[in-house]
Amino acid sequence: MTIRTATPEDKPHIEDLARDAYQAYVPRIGREPAPMRDDYGALISAGQVFVAEEGGQILGVLVLKDEPGTLLLDNVAVRPEAQGRGCGGSLIRFAEAEARRRGFSSIRLYTNEAMIENILYYGRLGFAETHRDEEKGFKRVYMRKCL
Repeated sequence: MTIRTATPEDKPHIEDLARDAYQAYVPRIGREPAPMRDDYGALISAGQVFVAEEGGQILGVLVLKDEPGTLLLDNVAVRPEAQGRGCGGSLIRFAEAEARRRGFSSIRLYTNEAMIENILYYGRLGFAETHRDEEKGFKRVYMRKCL
């Protein structure tokens, strides 16, 4: 598996991946999670999107955004059929390395409070919950990891 910067040609594949990866959460949340509605064209143009690819197929997507003092892991998603094979962990390790490369000493993320398995997963990876809040109508859990 290789991780590379996304290109405009990747956009439809990324949109399909996000839809497939987040569809299961729609009943829990009551609406589409934010990553299903992101403008991936704009994010790709800004150089904020990376993809995990294997055998010519995009298996995962990662969106990173610089913030004052930290790197925001804005989205990490893996195709349902590729989950459990280490793709998500590889993308998160890539994000941590990218944060260090950019001079940050921490990385942060947020997830919906209904995505309980994600909260537990991020905790196992060393992320600690910092707070909970409602933003854009979503109940979010904010987490940070010191690098």
